[in-house]
Amino acid sequence: MVHQQRSEGRLSPSSDTADMVEPTAAAETAEMAKVLAPRLAYFAAVARTEHVTRAAQEARVPQSTLSRAMVRLEQDLGVDLFARHGRTVSLTPAGRTFLASVERALAEIERAADEVRADADPATGKVAFGFLHTMGAETVPGLLHDFRADHPRIRFSLVQNYGEAMLERLRAGELDLCLTSPVPDAPDLVARRLDEQKLRLVVPADHHLAGRRRIRLAEAADDTFVTLEPGYGLRRITDDLCRQAGFRPRVAFEGEEAETLRGLVAAGLGVALLPPPTVPRPGVVELTVTAPRAAREIGVAWLADRPDTPPVAAFKRFLLSRRGSLLPA
Repeated sequence: MVHQQRSEGRLSPSSDTADMVEPTAAAETAEMAKVLAPRLAYFAAVARTEHVTRAAQEARVPQSTLSRAMVRLEQDLGVDLFARHGRTVSLTPAGRTFLASVERALAEIERAADEVRADADPATGKVAFGFLHTMGAETVPGLLHDFRADHPRIRFSLVQNYGEAMLERLRAGELDLCLTSPVPDAPDLVARRLDEQKLRLVVPADHHLAGRRRIRLAEAADDTFVTLEPGYGLRRITDDLCRQAGFRPRVAFEGEEAETLRGLVAAGLGVALLPPPTVPRPGVVELTVTAPRAAREIGVAWLADRPDTPPVAAFKRFLLSRRGSLLPA
């Protein structure tokens, strides 16, 4: 069966297209979607009731408005969607084809609306939370445990990554908040210092410094280092502390995770500046660095000028209340 075809479809709201540059196919598709979208719910109502007056009552718009919208829709598509019989209508074959896709589109919009409303619910909403790998074994589980004592049904989407990657995801709207180090200083972000974590020089158990408890970092100037890859906050801190100590570290291995670096140290492949482990690692000795002062600041960051949903606001207040006691003692 052949659909009844009108003259070539035109976008009816456009009145000044004569002076416009010829649009690309993608631009035409985007413009068509923008023009058609407001009329789809009206079309579905008319198709469902097969009566313009009842559809107008259901849509809570004047009948004349609805009738004009359907005429413009057919003009834009260049196809008759309805066969008209006074105030009653019936779908043409083209109308039935169009209705199937319109109903799927409207159902998807409704599903998306339900999802964003659910994510913003004060009691059961969702927080997208990013944090450093070194925070994942103990710090973050403890924080979530304490927070959910008062907010037991709030859900979390958790992301572990290095600092710069999390800030990128924050800017992309994929995260609401992130725990990171160093604390970022950027005009599009808001960041608050929460705590400080001492760093230690981790050496193999048979290292010539292993019998010491405290050292100056300059005493490791001749050692080979194992570090995180460039771009990680802890790598920048390591490079900066070594510079302050008067040397540039000789890096033999670069990794993505602190406990892997500890394993490399235990295997005798170098030394590393690392935060304290969750569980003591055999085969290594962890030395306090007395000079320069070896520590990293941990902070929470979020995108400036972005409104918080109620669950995000609640978790942000909770994190800020943990200033100075964020990390396990």
